Amino acid sequence: MSGYGTTDGYGAADGSGAADGGHGYGAADRGSEELTFAAAPPVRGGAFTRTWWGRAWLKALEDTALDGRQVKEGRRHARAGAVGAVSVRPGRITAVVQDPDGTAYRSDVLVRTLADEEWDRLLDLAVDSAGHIAALLDREVPPHLVEDAAGVGVDLLPGIGDLEPECGCEAWDHCPHTAALCHQVARILDEDPFALLLLRGRGQQAVVDALQARSAARAGGGTAAGPARGAAAGGGGPRGVSAAEAYALRDILPPLPAVPVPDAAPGEPPALDTETDPEPGVEPAALEFLAADAAARAHRLLTELLAGRPAGAAKGISSGGLSVGGLSAWGLSVGEDAVRLAAGRPPAWVAGRLASGTGRSRAELDAATRAWRWGGAAALAVLEESWTPDEAALAVAEARLAGAWEDGEAPELSRSGARWTAADARAQLRLGEDGRWWPYRRAGGGWIPVGPADRDPAAAFTAATVEGDRDEEPEGADSGSRSLSE
Repeated sequence: MSGYGTTDGYGAADGSGAADGGHGYGAADRGSEELTFAAAPPVRGGAFTRTWWGRAWLKALEDTALDGRQVKEGRRHARAGAVGAVSVRPGRITAVVQDPDGTAYRSDVLVRTLADEEWDRLLDLAVDSAGHIAALLDREVPPHLVEDAAGVGVDLLPGIGDLEPECGCEAWDHCPHTAALCHQVARILDEDPFALLLLRGRGQQAVVDALQARSAARAGGGTAAGPARGAAAGGGGPRGVSAAEAYALRDILPPLPAVPVPDAAPGEPPALDTETDPEPGVEPAALEFLAADAAARAHRLLTELLAGRPAGAAKGISSGGLSVGGLSAWGLSVGEDAVRLAAGRPPAWVAGRLASGTGRSRAELDAATRAWRWGGAAALAVLEESWTPDEAALAVAEARLAGAWEDGEAPELSRSGARWTAADARAQLRLGEDGRWWPYRRAGGGWIPVGPADRDPAAAFTAATVEGDRDEEPEGADSGSRSLSE
């Protein structure tokens, strides 16, 4: 049977449902054909709904309402806590909504309930899918159930024109009161998507019972559901799944999906320019920049994995974590991560913030980003930190220096700590704690890195003294540093 719910009164919060999980909604007995959710307190800032279910519900409201101003006004009403207890029952949601002047109106929104034949198709679909039935029997509603249900001609979510308003203010279309009610229902769906199934005609317990009966019948070769199991005979409590029922699911597991083809470039981050002012200290432009950076790193990881190259496997473990294309996947300090971000050539205002936030001048940040592009966190440590090799490490370093050149070809070098400087003070070798040599060149009164590390000090010294390409930015500098291991 299908149709809209009847106007037979609506539930009010009576204290029977305490706040569920701290979310602020009280619910009536799940065995009933009506759920009552207590009024929610006012909310300020942030997105109104956070889940796929809530966003899809509000999309239906926006597609239905003829006047977008009423939708915005309703959102303000809902944020202000003007919506009272919400009653959800087959075909109808009801609440009392107050205007700013205190005038209260009963508001209803009607949705078509599913016919019995549609419920049969939906339940059969769920039983045919191991993922759907497992989630539903676990009291969860998977979002992809909506797409699969649409494939068999069952629309769970309301479409254009499906949310029919009725309000005591006598508006002929959606008014701020019914729009506020719909926004409140979106928050309810965040916490309890089963409310949507009740609105379409059947409550959670009825759906779970029907699924268990169908599963048992299929496991028994088409026979009836059989004796009541577990708490079913007692009329309440959790229900288990029989071994025969679980074993029957072995033949209906879906095949593994095909390996996806990654997009050519990372996706665009969402725009954060909304009508709601940000909280103090929150900068939308900075968040958009960080979101774009996260998308770029995720795209790089996915591309490498799908190309058959386990991310970071060939690059080893650096002191900063797992190196992925020169980017440390975890374990970076705030200062290191700021340099990593600056190495991607962000806008000038971002680079300025990164410099001031880490106590560096712009020149110091430029040198740091150059080091990062040549070798990530390890190269940055060589630039900004000093260390003195112990006797054993120093003996190994001196032996390598002595054996790197033919007799009479070795340059004259003076040592200070782990730094060997040429006599003309134009080139320098810096020894990393991992035993690799880094080439540096004098520039503008300071020292700048001019190449990647090398196990051979002669090769590193050549990079420090030869003018030309080695003094330029490394290839692929936009995407991060080079490999941190040989």
